[in-house]
Amino acid sequence: MDIAVDSVAILRRARSVLATEAAAIAAMEARLGEALVAAVRTILAAEGRVVVTGIGKSGHVGRKLAATLASTGTPAFFVHPAEASHGDMGMITADDVVIALSNSGEVSEVNALLTPIKRVGARIIAITGNEHSTLGSEADIVLDAGVSSEACPLGLAPTASTAAAMALGDALAMALLDARGFTAEDFARSHPGGSLGRRLLTHVRDVMRTGDAVPTVASTATLMQALFEITGKGMGMTAVLDDDGALLGIFTDGDLRRCLPQAGDLNAAPVARFMTRHPLTIGPDALAVAAVSLLEEGRKSQLLVVRPDGALVGALNMHDLLHAKVV
Repeated sequence: MDIAVDSVAILRRARSVLATEAAAIAAMEARLGEALVAAVRTILAAEGRVVVTGIGKSGHVGRKLAATLASTGTPAFFVHPAEASHGDMGMITADDVVIALSNSGEVSEVNALLTPIKRVGARIIAITGNEHSTLGSEADIVLDAGVSSEACPLGLAPTASTAAAMALGDALAMALLDARGFTAEDFARSHPGGSLGRRLLTHVRDVMRTGDAVPTVASTATLMQALFEITGKGMGMTAVLDDDGALLGIFTDGDLRRCLPQAGDLNAAPVARFMTRHPLTIGPDALAVAAVSLLEEGRKSQLLVVRPDGALVGALNMHDLLHAKVV
């Protein structure tokens, strides 16, 4: 069956939904206050975990909130209220904090858990659109996620209310992240798989070339000797070292092309005359993504790796980073 499509009406409705949900989220900003601070302090002080519960669309928001908390330094898990009423209440202890989500605050499956949760001794944080509901009245802390209207033209499907609840949950999770001093490396430990884990867990020492694989010549070497080293090691450059093995500079294939008109005899011209002093370097303990940034910002292809004392310990180029799937 063909359905007539009015593109103007479709776009009008879609834009209206976005505007309504954006306004609902923006309105919560002015309402944030001591309740959110109290929620953060309560969770930080808890010796147990955060247990998130909700049903229907609030349940879906709750699952996302639990996942966000768990990946940003606050151990959390989701418990379905119906399952909690049939045995999973045993997962909740006195050391835990329960976050219960319900827009109306009058969902029977959620409210049926309030007394058992209090009997266990856990604290309750409500995220609700009705502070004066049963859930709002029974909770220890209430976070107001109320909206003036839904984005649904029928006023029925949870839209603005779920967007507001999800945004408020994110605000709580990020406030906790800040309060814990949670870092990018902490985040990586929660995301060891895939490209994100590689980017945040891979260090320069994991991808750099070491030992004989690092092209080096002495400061007394000739351009011809440097050329052989560059060609043999396949990095498009060689490090130049002094008599004690300390790094003096770098000589690249680009430097070679630029110096040819004035170099004369390659077997006699010293590489130290044409090398680049104070080359781009990085430490072995730096993240590999930092090496990517240095190379891109400096518009370079190679990077020398040095210890804090200045000793050369390795080298890498963009191909090494691509091979390690850091880029």
